Amino acid sequence: MEPKDSLQLLKGIGEKTARRFSNLGIDSIEDLLHNYPRDYIAYDPPVSIDSLGEREGFVTVYGQIQSRPLVRYGGRLKTTVANIKDETGILQLLWFNMPFLANTLHTGSRYLFRGRLQVKGSRYNLIQPEIYTPAAYEKKMHSLQPLYALTKGVTNNLITKTASQAFLSLSGIEDPLPEKIRDRYGLEDYETALRAIHFPPDMETLRSARRRLVFDEFFYFMLALEGHRRELSKTENSYPLKPDGAVEKVIASLPYQLTKDQLKAWQDMKRDFAGSGVMHRMLQGDVGCGKTILAVLGCFTAAACGFQSVMMAPTEVLAKQHYDTVLDLVKKNRLPYRVGLLTGSLTAGEKRRMHDQIALGLIDIIIGTHALIQESVEYHDLAFAVTDEQHRFGVKQREALSKKGAWPHVLVMSATPIPRTLALLLYGDLDISMIRQMPAHRIPIKNCVIDTEKRQAAYRFIYQEIQKGRQAYVICPMVEESELLDGENVTDYAEKLAEWFPKNIRIGTLHGRMKPAYKNQVMESFLAGELDILVSTTVIEVGINVPNATVMMIENADRFGLSQLHQLRGRVGRGANASYCIFVSGSRKPETRERLDILNHSNDGFEIAEKDLALRGPGDLFGIRQSGALEFRLGDVVQDASVLYEAKEAVLDLLAEDPNLASLEHQRLKKLVGDLGENWNL
Repeated sequence: MEPKDSLQLLKGIGEKTARRFSNLGIDSIEDLLHNYPRDYIAYDPPVSIDSLGEREGFVTVYGQIQSRPLVRYGGRLKTTVANIKDETGILQLLWFNMPFLANTLHTGSRYLFRGRLQVKGSRYNLIQPEIYTPAAYEKKMHSLQPLYALTKGVTNNLITKTASQAFLSLSGIEDPLPEKIRDRYGLEDYETALRAIHFPPDMETLRSARRRLVFDEFFYFMLALEGHRRELSKTENSYPLKPDGAVEKVIASLPYQLTKDQLKAWQDMKRDFAGSGVMHRMLQGDVGCGKTILAVLGCFTAAACGFQSVMMAPTEVLAKQHYDTVLDLVKKNRLPYRVGLLTGSLTAGEKRRMHDQIALGLIDIIIGTHALIQESVEYHDLAFAVTDEQHRFGVKQREALSKKGAWPHVLVMSATPIPRTLALLLYGDLDISMIRQMPAHRIPIKNCVIDTEKRQAAYRFIYQEIQKGRQAYVICPMVEESELLDGENVTDYAEKLAEWFPKNIRIGTLHGRMKPAYKNQVMESFLAGELDILVSTTVIEVGINVPNATVMMIENADRFGLSQLHQLRGRVGRGANASYCIFVSGSRKPETRERLDILNHSNDGFEIAEKDLALRGPGDLFGIRQSGALEFRLGDVVQDASVLYEAKEAVLDLLAEDPNLASLEHQRLKKLVGDLGENWNL
């Protein structure tokens, strides 16, 4: 078999199972092999019961059953309870919906129990533990079992078995990375690394495999980026733009003064507009630092010169907010500019009318979502395109935007606070303007880090804010409960809040598995004040501007990268009222508290990113991932910064030797990078 072959060619994968795999983005054998584990179970040596106070997560205990297990009934939930003892103490074990264990586990029998440690005050429970005989556990010791992202009908065991079969079925996997690069950086063979990332015999092999695959991700990205940068450098400015008096009048009419950083960035933009080449600039700054107003000024500049501009947002709700902002400024300043909104939820007739008006040049500033880059949309004379970093307009997208062949100026807005040294690498095709200052009218967010025992106090505080007419976000790391992973989930957490808060408190849920139309509906309800609490996954990061939301509570905060926590925090503090962020952590590790304490003392995303990098260094094997546009499957740009630098060095050396990748040994590499470049929107 070949990597591109359908998954259905594998034994046991019928049409129904293939559809379920497709829900995970797995359609081919290649997709399956690149569906890397999200974590691993390590079968560590058993520990004594009296040492549990120093531990967290999953542990293994060797103990003797004290008495016949009991089964407690509570609605549809059946809980099996057993006590075990060793030489140091007694521990309670809990299993859910496994009542048969009451007849399986006999008093006096000894087993090894591996489960999730639950701490309730001074009491410890082991939740849903697996049961092993000493001989069976000895075989598992020190091995690593992969854990995958799952969906309905696809179990961890099914993915493991299917991946194993795929490796046996393939006739061989070609390594696209030149041998001299592998040798220079001490990298594993590609097929060996792929096998080891799924089925690592030990931790050292896993580290080596991961480093090779992370290097690949960064190398291909950097190679595509460098090619894109060189192409851009040849592009001439077809739209020289100069702001007129009306644009300066808008700046003077704002109810606040632009900060020094904003004014410097505006000067950078004006210089680019008038230069000989096309502008390709990034505005990098925290949420709420004032990037959007600069983008609007750029749109007004294009309109003043008789050209069109577009602003693309990640969600329909945010696009509508941008539309209202621009329209309000146009009306207040009596500007002659025509503004339009183009999103996926428009009816077919509304879209046709909007398309016609855009093509005829009857709309100057078009605001929308990804609907702006559909093939059916033709622009009359597009001079300026504004995007957030999730929609980096690439070569193909810009060709679709401008049917006449002229390339528009591009402004990318980024709220991902990563160290400048890394930003220069990751956005090497862009000039960067950084906005570090926050506007004077922004009230700093008050922060606190609490443990799970103080959760009730946090609920009471949220209720007090709601009684003042405010709203709150609660962030959970998971959509629904997982047997394999410990953490709060949106589905159950919303029910928990509904039980704690009075019945009149309106609670909504939001997560990435929802259909786009329903997600928009939920966000619009929250924006309109029809919900008091929104329980969400991190999908809210690129959501909406809700000035009335004053509390952000983040559960399992130790699961997230500091930069991601900071971005989530940026959803509050956007109005005239004092705002608060509560980080909830169940971890008892001192280093976790030290990490989260950085957020307690700083609201500066760039300072946080630098401290995070210094504190984490190379980090854990599968550390806490950051968020942002450049989502690699394995690589973390902060944690794996050293590999990123190596990849950049390798790219520059390769292109110095073969600028067009014309040699025979580089042909497959050239095609691979071209395909990936499209995925990365380069």
